[in-house]
Amino acid sequence: MSREFLKGKCLEMSGQDNRLVKKTQLLDRGQWANKLEFLLAVAGTLVGLGNLWRFPYLCYKNGGGAFLVPYVLFLLACGIPMFLLETAMGQFTSQGCITCWRHFCPLFEGIGYATQVVIAYAAVSYIVIQAWAFFYLFSSFSADIPWASCKNSWNTGFSFFKPLHQSTKADFFQVVVLC
Repeated sequence: MSREFLKGKCLEMSGQDNRLVKKTQLLDRGQWANKLEFLLAVAGTLVGLGNLWRFPYLCYKNGGGAFLVPYVLFLLACGIPMFLLETAMGQFTSQGCITCWRHFCPLFEGIGYATQVVIAYAAVSYIVIQAWAFFYLFSSFSADIPWASCKNSWNTGFSFFKPLHQSTKADFFQVVVLC
């Protein structure tokens, strides 16, 4: 496949019986204006609000500093090389994640589909988080805030809030940091 065909130019090839076979023309994809625009778009995709607020919690929950060692190891060994590979492949072929893998090897098309499944799962989870955030945002504009008291129709007689015991790290994190 020639580079001109990938960039959206229409090629004509002469067949054995002198008739012209016209290849279908791919749509021209937009190009980045400069390198800074590309880097800002990539950084905006990588560093989301969910990553910033969840990472300290995951570190605390999974062992604190001991969690950072395998995290950094896998980040350097797998995460960054795969990110650079997929970014370079997408920039080289000017195609999406499914078709760029198909361009190199049709057998690898499944990697593109798996990537789309992971992206769809992450999008659904972020949509749920945003829906709860909007629910609480719009509920906070009412005169009587629903979470101000435990005298609501959905409350039971049991309280989920435990009193602070002897100020251990876990109680401090659960009661002060998360609330």
